[in-house]
Amino acid sequence: MPADNALLAAGIGAVACGAVASVLGPWLMRSIPEPELEEGETKVSYASLAGRRAAYWCGGLAAVAGGILGWVLGLDAVLPAWLVLVVAGSVLGYIDARTRFLPSVIIWPTYFVVGAGLVAAALATGEWGSLRRAAIAGAIGFAVFYVLWFAFPRGVGFGDVRLSGLLGIALGWLGWGEFVSGLYGGFFLGAIVGIVLIAARIMTRKQMVPFGPFMLVGALAGVLLGAPLEKLYAG
Repeated sequence: MPADNALLAAGIGAVACGAVASVLGPWLMRSIPEPELEEGETKVSYASLAGRRAAYWCGGLAAVAGGILGWVLGLDAVLPAWLVLVVAGSVLGYIDARTRFLPSVIIWPTYFVVGAGLVAAALATGEWGSLRRAAIAGAIGFAVFYVLWFAFPRGVGFGDVRLSGLLGIALGWLGWGEFVSGLYGGFFLGAIVGIVLIAARIMTRKQMVPFGPFMLVGALAGVLLGAPLEKLYAG
């Protein structure tokens, strides 16, 4: 069911996120420093991505995600924090898909802005329990992905670990159902795509696909499906 003022919020989310991401994405790609690579490792430079294609992709993805979130959340006090995450997520997802890197210089400031947005939402609504749940969920998500990175570094990069905490705090504010289905739905999506690509002989078993985009799509799916799945599980 759409939230109150869903149409207005969807319009705001689509227009604002699409416009900001289409400008901010290429600018960030031209500005952020290149990571230090291990011996024999190569990557596409960030600056080489900063063109019209990046603007169209980042803006388009952000507009779609912002519109969906606006429709689901409505003019809720937490919507601004999620729209910030949408803009950052569209840029991060595009960069990861093209380079297999998730720049920390984008992720860490987004933690601060999203966290400040959640605190502001708690001040406006008095939902301190949601803020506490967000902090706990972010810590759990970061810890679980850290263990996965430590045990299987070829499959999970440390950028994924950083992103897991960021997605965790935003999903955790909404509820445990959104957190569980959203954060770990990325594994399900990634596994399906990986199996299809291997079956189609587009990639081999030893190759790894960028995981960040699946985490971001999984988070969006968690917002949409988390509450219904939690109710279904609880009977």
